[in-house]
Amino acid sequence: MTVVDFHVHVAKFGMWTPWVHEYMRKMNPAVYENFDKIMTPSSILKLMDEEGVDLAVVLAEIAPLTTGVVKNEFVTDFCSESERLVPFASINPATDPNPQKTLSGLVKDLGMKGLKLLPPYQHFYPNDTKFYALYAEAQELNVPVVFHTGSSVFKNAKLKFGNPLYLDDLAVDFPNLKIVQAHGGRAFWYDIAFFLAKRHRNVYIDISGLPPKNLLKYFPELEKIGDKMIFGSDWPGVPSIKANIEAIQKLPLKTETKRKILGENALKLLKL
Repeated sequence: MTVVDFHVHVAKFGMWTPWVHEYMRKMNPAVYENFDKIMTPSSILKLMDEEGVDLAVVLAEIAPLTTGVVKNEFVTDFCSESERLVPFASINPATDPNPQKTLSGLVKDLGMKGLKLLPPYQHFYPNDTKFYALYAEAQELNVPVVFHTGSSVFKNAKLKFGNPLYLDDLAVDFPNLKIVQAHGGRAFWYDIAFFLAKRHRNVYIDISGLPPKNLLKYFPELEKIGDKMIFGSDWPGVPSIKANIEAIQKLPLKTETKRKILGENALKLLKL
């Protein structure tokens, strides 16, 4: 069974804001005892081997108001060490004067395989039409766009921007744009995230940040959207990726559905 972790964070220490460090230290203290040693490609690959992960999507993050700035170039350099590390770009469309051009360069020149946007951290409504050129470019480039949806504990995050309902406009207006709802509308909007994934062929849910043992509590009819669910750990926001994988394997779901969640859906989305 191939396992793809669709939601992994890396950084140098100074890239994250102090409150992110405080939170991550509580969630995964082992990382912070050896931060600089662990946050290297070789150490991450070793961690993946130990935790049972075949491929990992590594996320850049341009969110200086909330979590910090993990530059695209840092992520591409990090991932250049192994094909098992898949780089995803980040753009702040609220401040970038030409985000579609930026995305084109990141994909064509740096080889990034997808885009991560963080509306609650970057303070924008995803369905604002002034960002439509960016989505059109992502659709043309055929790269998935991951949106942070739902809650956040971080300072300066504005949760109103995390309602996945705003992604409905995008799913309708860009029917070939691959839209991933990171965190599945966590805390407030599980039902909306589920309905969007069920209704639209181009909408998915990344379960990062959700305790896997509770997935059927959040999504009681999960089996109906087995083709749309994607495993992600949000590491280092969890102490053990392996424990999350094992929790999914223990769920009363079809074996086929578990295979899809843990890797097959992500592989299709990444065209691998």
